[in-house]
Amino acid sequence: MAAKNPLIDVECPCCKAKLSVDPATKAVITFEEPARPRTVDDIGAAARALQGEAARREELFQKSVEAHKGSAEVLSRKFDELLKKAKSDDPTKPPPKPLGLD
Repeated sequence: MAAKNPLIDVECPCCKAKLSVDPATKAVITFEEPARPRTVDDIGAAARALQGEAARREELFQKSVEAHKGSAEVLSRKFDELLKKAKSDDPTKPPPKPLGLD
């Protein structure tokens, strides 16, 4: 029997993950993610920041609701203007030719 090839341990230059590669199959056998640094040191400060974010999201939502309420009036006004323009155009006139060819 042939001796089993040992795995080669490699560190990824991008993410610093540890990979174990089998040289015979050229496949990654194990993968270990690097330890991530803590993003929050104080849990109380993180909770206060999240509460502030919730208030900001609610304010943005209310602005969106108000904008949506007025959108029906805006769309109605645009429709009326385009309808006036369509009625004022001469219906016997042929439509313009594509690509400006006359």
